[in-house]
Amino acid sequence: MKVLNVNKLRGKIVENGLSTGELAKRIGVDRSTLYRKMNNNGDSLTIKEVRLISKELNLSHDEAMAIFFSSFVA
Repeated sequence: MKVLNVNKLRGKIVENGLSTGELAKRIGVDRSTLYRKMNNNGDSLTIKEVRLISKELNLSHDEAMAIFFSSFVA
């Protein structure tokens, strides 16, 4: 089961004119750590990191739920 919709997250990062590395810097984690967490389906993302990412990307509640907490078939 996938928890994180990586494609939607990457799309929102691009929509906000950021790179994954820049987002990582803004939320206070190492770039490689954020890449690893994204490539691991978000399994090790903390609630704090989800909140910070949501804030940095100006995600609505529905967008955040669709990205971070929905199961889907790829």
